[in-house]
Amino acid sequence: MEAKLAHPPVPLETSPDRYRHLRVRTDGPVAWIELAIQEDGGLRPGYVLKLNSYDLGVDIELCDAVQRLRFEHPEVASVIVTSALAGVFSSGANIFMLGSSTHGFKVNFCKYTNETRLSIEDATDGSGQTYIAALNGIASGGGYELPLACREIYLVDDRRSAVALPEVPYLGVLPGTGGLTRVVDKRKVRRDRADVFCTLAEGIKGKRAVEWGLVDGVFPPSSFAQKVEARARELAGAGHPERRGVALDPIAPEVTEDAITYRHVTLTLEPTTRTARLEVRAPEAAGAIPEDPSTLGAGWWPLRAFRELDDALLRLRFHYPELGLVLLRTAGDPQAVLDLDAQLHARRDHWFVREVLLHMKRTLKRLDLTAKSFFALVEPTSCFAGCLLELALAADRVYALEDERVRLGLSALNGGALPMSNGLSRLASRFLAEPARADALAASAPRTIPAGELDEAGLVTSLVDPLDWDDEIRMATEERASLSPDALTGMEASLRFAGPETLETKVFGRLSAWQNWIFQRPNAVGPRGALTLYGRPESAELDWQRT
Repeated sequence: MEAKLAHPPVPLETSPDRYRHLRVRTDGPVAWIELAIQEDGGLRPGYVLKLNSYDLGVDIELCDAVQRLRFEHPEVASVIVTSALAGVFSSGANIFMLGSSTHGFKVNFCKYTNETRLSIEDATDGSGQTYIAALNGIASGGGYELPLACREIYLVDDRRSAVALPEVPYLGVLPGTGGLTRVVDKRKVRRDRADVFCTLAEGIKGKRAVEWGLVDGVFPPSSFAQKVEARARELAGAGHPERRGVALDPIAPEVTEDAITYRHVTLTLEPTTRTARLEVRAPEAAGAIPEDPSTLGAGWWPLRAFRELDDALLRLRFHYPELGLVLLRTAGDPQAVLDLDAQLHARRDHWFVREVLLHMKRTLKRLDLTAKSFFALVEPTSCFAGCLLELALAADRVYALEDERVRLGLSALNGGALPMSNGLSRLASRFLAEPARADALAASAPRTIPAGELDEAGLVTSLVDPLDWDDEIRMATEERASLSPDALTGMEASLRFAGPETLETKVFGRLSAWQNWIFQRPNAVGPRGALTLYGRPESAELDWQRT
């Protein structure tokens, strides 16, 4: 049985010379991302991207643009997101694309788009690049959720432009990329006003939008662009002229029927057992970080390896939905990773090192949020140390071979430099009932822990005798693959994020769970559902029972 790509295959990697929908330009400390979405540029036939509506292809470009501004244009301190289309900022996710997509694609599309929105907020909070939304026209649905990810929002006051979240009244679904959460949690809009806003299909405009906290200001059309740019330059100041950008080279893995091979990562596909094996290889040696770390370039192991891991996770989501269990493996010298982590921690205030750490954090969060089961397999050749130990800590189970050569390694990065969506380190999440234990483990770094101490340390699910290893892993794999994928997704999402709730956990826990459910209900996607009938001269037929 061959691994089959989900149809149609999604091109997950892009670059500015291949953008079809965005225009990106910089002028000193200020950058612009302009939405110029091509109507005929959808990922597949059957829908037209009118009114700056978007599909996954557009969001892949946006994610790439945000990433490249951080690494390739670190001198930028303010980013203006606006539209190249007169009178319209964005009408949001293309409804006909959603209506014609499979359930799984819709859910993965919303998840990816949420992660992109969070990367914008992460750039504002962590990279010194403040995002400002310049709504020079109507911003509806996802077209308003994108601005909600920005630090400030400005709306043109032309008596017709409005902000709106019309999904409930129009489509029978929810704003899928954090709109509900950001309106009340981030912008702190009063609950009753938020209730009115989210059921008012035409949205809210002008001074009322400012009064309710939906935007930060309005400017007349004659001075709109100038006022927003002035605000961006005020926030940017002199920018970051001391930073030297680093070009991001293509990932371009070798793809065959049964494997995807990168420089430091290999994803092996085993469709007959509905599993995949994902191996990350450690650097041969840490090497010294030079005075200017940016001279290490995009090939530096922590950046390159985690970019490859990120790409592999996205391929698992979009290309191989039938593979439900991922066996995580690592290979290499644990000491090399511990040495590298020590240098990363020591140089974390340098912009390039900080960006690399932030990217590692986002990639590990992507793993946390991926609807696959993850089992980590710790063997004598493994290198689950420091930043790679995070892979094991992110796994649903950790199986370790009882062998004197087996080690797990702790570094300074395990103490909170790579937090989960709940804001806690994976150690702290693991030992939620024993915070002192998590603190003690983190404080003991750097060190390696031998197999004989791993069970007592609470770092493995099972320490397995070598004679039983093959049978135990086989039985665990077969058992997991036999369970309902839907039930496992719900179970894992509930178990992975213990502890405090944050905006992120609300988006991926509450919102994603509800949207997942609603996308399967007849009121939305049935033959007479609101999403199915959108754009037709017919009214939806709703089941009025509330469940």
